[in-house]
Amino acid sequence: MLKRCFEMLFLLGTVTLCLGCGRERVASPGPDMAAVRELRETLGKESSSNEKVEEKAVGTGWASLKGQFVFTGAVGAPKALLIDKDLAVCSKDGMKLFEQSLVVDESSKGLANVVIFLRKSSRVKNEKAAGKVVFDQKNCEFMTPVFAARVGQDVDVKNSDPIGHNTNISGSSFNQLIPSGDSTVFTPGRETGLPVSVTCNIHPWMKAYAVFREDGYVAVSSGTGTFEIPDLPAGEPLEFQVWHERSTGRSGALSLDQPKLQWNSKGRFKITLKENEERDLGTLEIPANAISG
Repeated sequence: MLKRCFEMLFLLGTVTLCLGCGRERVASPGPDMAAVRELRETLGKESSSNEKVEEKAVGTGWASLKGQFVFTGAVGAPKALLIDKDLAVCSKDGMKLFEQSLVVDESSKGLANVVIFLRKSSRVKNEKAAGKVVFDQKNCEFMTPVFAARVGQDVDVKNSDPIGHNTNISGSSFNQLIPSGDSTVFTPGRETGLPVSVTCNIHPWMKAYAVFREDGYVAVSSGTGTFEIPDLPAGEPLEFQVWHERSTGRSGALSLDQPKLQWNSKGRFKITLKENEERDLGTLEIPANAISG
């Protein structure tokens, strides 16, 4: 019996020691270095893979985009402006001034003064703009109804009239009197989401529009409706904004029926250009219902 008791005590002590050892291993686990190394290698591969995807999202090289805006509606007779001040200069010899909100070439039906610009660019080929932009006024009329400049680019605001003019650029602090035959320089410090108005407080019928962009990827259609934007980023999706003063779209957004370009009601379309491509969108027809009367 005494021998049996000693055997039982020995077995109980062994179980107790084993249970104690088990609790100690759970409470103080050691690092599995092999698993750590495997996890690090996996995360490193995933990170490298993600970087490659991001690199592919930005293309390489440059391309150009051009086209022509053509108005297919009836132009009608231009509206004469009400001139009631400084008649000797502004209405010399009974000369009438007409509003320039709808300028259509008689021969080609090209629509002038349509603004088109890239909404966002991932990279820019030319970091600085070359030369000045001239913005003149003569016979109480802005000589350039719609103009574009780059942020940081000098705009030479001139007055070729024998009387003074006040040039007020909306959204900026520029609101200056330009004496007869004089000029001053305006340098835009920030870009505009859409064109802003330019007015003369002395002669309220005078009105123009200006658009300023950081990257310079902007164009204003010519007298025949043509436009071109060179050196655009190639190999990546580009979204353009299109605007016209008399567009029936919200805030002047020009909306056209162009399914291939994914053109939407906000006056925007998307396109991807190939490296060294000179993409010609051809004739972009603007119906009468896209322009207000």
